[in-house]
Amino acid sequence: MKIFKMPLIAATAAILLSSCGSSVAPIIATPVENIDTLPLKSAPLTDIQLKSWSSADLLTDTIPGMSVNKAYTELLPKRKGETVIVGVIDSGIDIEHEDLKNIIWVNDDEIPGNGIDDDNNGYVDDIHGWNFLGDIVAENMEYVRYIKKLGPKFEGKTEASVSAADRADFILFQKAKAEYEKEYQQALANKMQYEQILSQVAPAHETMSKKLGKETYTKEDLAAIQNPSAQEQQQIAMLTQMLGFGESVPAVMKELKSGIDYFGGRLDTHFNLEKDFRTVLGDDPNDINDRVYGNADVDGPDPKKEDARHGTHVAGIIAAQRNNGIGMDGIAQNVEIMVVRAVPDGDEYDKDIALAIRYAVDNGAKVINTSFGKYYSPHPEWVWDAIKYASDKDVLIVNAAGNEGYNLDTIQVYPNDQKGVEAEMGETFITIGALNYDYGSELIADFSNYGRSNVDAFAPGVKIWSTTPLNTYEFLQGTSMAAPAVAGVAAMIRSYYPNLSAKQVKDILMNSGLSSKTPVVLGGDPSNTDNFTNISKGGKMVNLYNALIMADKMSR
Repeated sequence: MKIFKMPLIAATAAILLSSCGSSVAPIIATPVENIDTLPLKSAPLTDIQLKSWSSADLLTDTIPGMSVNKAYTELLPKRKGETVIVGVIDSGIDIEHEDLKNIIWVNDDEIPGNGIDDDNNGYVDDIHGWNFLGDIVAENMEYVRYIKKLGPKFEGKTEASVSAADRADFILFQKAKAEYEKEYQQALANKMQYEQILSQVAPAHETMSKKLGKETYTKEDLAAIQNPSAQEQQQIAMLTQMLGFGESVPAVMKELKSGIDYFGGRLDTHFNLEKDFRTVLGDDPNDINDRVYGNADVDGPDPKKEDARHGTHVAGIIAAQRNNGIGMDGIAQNVEIMVVRAVPDGDEYDKDIALAIRYAVDNGAKVINTSFGKYYSPHPEWVWDAIKYASDKDVLIVNAAGNEGYNLDTIQVYPNDQKGVEAEMGETFITIGALNYDYGSELIADFSNYGRSNVDAFAPGVKIWSTTPLNTYEFLQGTSMAAPAVAGVAAMIRSYYPNLSAKQVKDILMNSGLSSKTPVVLGGDPSNTDNFTNISKGGKMVNLYNALIMADKMSR
C-alpha cells in the first residue's frame, strides 16, 4: 500500500474542496414515491425498452427501473463530478471492448511491460489491475474440495466411530458429500435430457427444412404442410413445441447444445474429484500470507475471452461509456474500472477474494463490486478481515445476494459481513437482490435470494443488456447483474458528493429508494409471498434519482 504525506496547505485545500457541494445550488426536486397508486403496465416491453429497462422510471414508464435517465436529464446538467475508481472482482474483463476501453483504470505508477514492480505494491506490471487466478479458468465447487480434503479421513466411517474432536469435520464431510451427490446427479440428468431432446429435434429439423426449403420457419409454415405422413405429424408437433421456446428451431438447438456443454462442463470440472486445478498457480491456498501470485493478464488466458464474459457484462452495467453512440450506456459516468480477476468457473477461493478486496482498496477503489458467492467457506475470517479493512478505509462493497431463491435469514452465503450472530464486520457492505421488469406480484426475480436481515435492497437483475467479450452485447440475468447496477449508483454518489462517507452512501442506497406494500412471489413459488417491504433490511428498490436528491441534502 502506498502512503502519501500531504503538505498542510494542500490538506486544508482538500478539506475545503470536499465540502464545496454547498457552493452549488441545491437540488430542488421531489423524490419518486407513492408508487402503489400507479397502474400496472399491461403491454409487454418492446425490444428497445427491454435493453434499457433498468434505467427507466416507474412513474413515467411504469417499469421498475432506477430512474437513471430521469436523473441525468433533470438533476445532473451543469453539475460536475469527480472520477471514481470502481473495483470489479470477477472472472476478468475484456479491457479492449469498444464500450469499455476508455473507462478502464490505468495504474500510472507502473511502467507497462518492463517486468518490474515499479510502484512496489508486490504486483509486477499491474497496469489495469491483477489476475489472482493466473491461467486457471475451471475449478471445483467448494464442497467438492471439502470431500477431497476430508475424504481420506472419513470415507466409510460412521459418526459413532469418529472422535468428539473430529465430529464437526465429519458432519461437514457428510453434508458436502450429500450436496455433491445431489448436484452431480442433477447435472448428469439435465445433460442426458438435453442430449435426448436434441437427438430428436435435429433430424426432424433437417427433414422439415428440406421440405419447406428454408432453415428458419414458423408454426404457421409447419401447420400449412399438406398431407403429412404419420412420422411427419410427430415431427411437426415436436418442432411446433420447440418454437414455443425460441424464435427459431436453430436458435432452440443452439440453446440445447449450450446446455449440454454447460452441464458437461460442470461434470468435468465443478464435480471433478481427481484433478487439482490450483497446482498451476504455485501458491498455497491455505496460507493467507503467501500473497504474491498470479499475473497481470486481467482478461484471463482464453484468446476468445469466454472466461471474461461475466465480468465484462458486470463492468458494462456499471460504467459502459455513456453517449458514445456505441452499444449501451452504463449507469455511471466519471468512473474508471479496476479489474481484479479472482472468480473462476467454479467456486472462488477465500484467499483470492480476501486479497482481491485488499488490492482494490490499496490501489484507490472507492466502490467494489462482488458478483459471486458460495455456501461453503473454509476461511471466512480472511474475507471478513478484508471487508473490515475496506470499511476502515472508507470503501463501499456492493455484493450480490445469490440466485437460489433462498431466504438468507435461514442460510448463510459467502461472502457476507455477518460472523454468525455477531455484529456486522464493517459498516460499508451492502447485499443486493434482483428485481424483475414486471411491476406487481412478479416484481422479485424468481431466482433471487432475499431476507429481511441479510439482504439490504433490490435492483434490476432480469434480462439485463450489457457488454460481453469481443465487442458483443448480450442479455444476462442474476443478482450478479443487480449488484453492479447499485455499484453504478454508488459511484455516482461518490463522484458528485465526494464529502460523503461510504457508510453514508450505503445509508442513502438503502433509504432513498422506492418502497411498495405489494405482496410479491418469492423464490418463484406462488405459495410463498410477502410484502415487498418485508424481504430486505431497507425494504427499497434502489433509485438513482432519489439517491442523488438525498445525497445532496445530506452533503450540506
